[in-house]
Amino acid sequence: MIVIPKDYHIKEALENSQILCITQETALKENIRALRIGILNIMPQAETYEFSLLHPLGKSIMQIEPIWIRLKTHTYSSSDQDHLQSVYVPFEQAIRHKHLDGLIVTGAPVEEMPFEEVSYWEEIKRILKYARNNIASTLGMCWGGLAIARFLGIDKMPFERKVFGVFENRSLNRHHRITGDMDDIFLCPHSSHSGISDRILELERDKGVVNLLAYSEKAGYTIFESTDHRFIVHLGHPEYEPRRLVEEYQRDMKKERDDVDPPENLDFEKPVNRWRGHRSEFFSQWIKYIHETTTF
Repeated sequence: MIVIPKDYHIKEALENSQILCITQETALKENIRALRIGILNIMPQAETYEFSLLHPLGKSIMQIEPIWIRLKTHTYSSSDQDHLQSVYVPFEQAIRHKHLDGLIVTGAPVEEMPFEEVSYWEEIKRILKYARNNIASTLGMCWGGLAIARFLGIDKMPFERKVFGVFENRSLNRHHRITGDMDDIFLCPHSSHSGISDRILELERDKGVVNLLAYSEKAGYTIFESTDHRFIVHLGHPEYEPRRLVEEYQRDMKKERDDVDPPENLDFEKPVNRWRGHRSEFFSQWIKYIHETTTF
């Protein structure tokens, strides 16, 4: 169940996907405290990405109130400015009167840039510092996950060729509260120009900095967490629909990139979703973990 504004632009699309949507006014009448999940959305055309996260979040049996967050130091040049002003709030406003139960940091098209050259990196660091001390769990996806890793002192590396396609991943911990019930082998889309070397993550594991939770022969360690359980990283894109991979490839071809191959293990003409089960399980268990952590 998702709490949305009265005239939210993708309400019909969510309801057509069997997501129960209620307004804030209706939510306040119910004797249920919605989980406030902050979403720091820095994807291009931010408004077009909202469905990708609200769909799996809305499948949870919990009542979810998404709090869309915008950065003060980012221009959002490809996004609808009126929509940003009406739906998104600065981080300080999001936490001013009520705490956030969880936080998502999305991907961003800056993974090939050094972190210090990203205009909003200092603001991201301030948010992550607050989150570690005050938010039950922060999920970083793709570049958002690389940003969390860097915050933990783990740097990224560029790939010679884009890691692009739908790959098998192996779950590494059957007893973990979020990933333990995932299939032993699961499929997930990946779309990355940068990542973290296996050797570095294994060294950080041995130093007690991270717990490694999933591995792909093609993409390396794809899910890991900080050992204090405050941060969880997913370097894949379980939230993607198949057409998004096709569109990203077409975008790369328009830029005449010679380091990008067509997405592997995807029918380019008739792309189908073979990772929906992983997406639903991952997000539902993450929400369940937040609920249990903040309630008990």
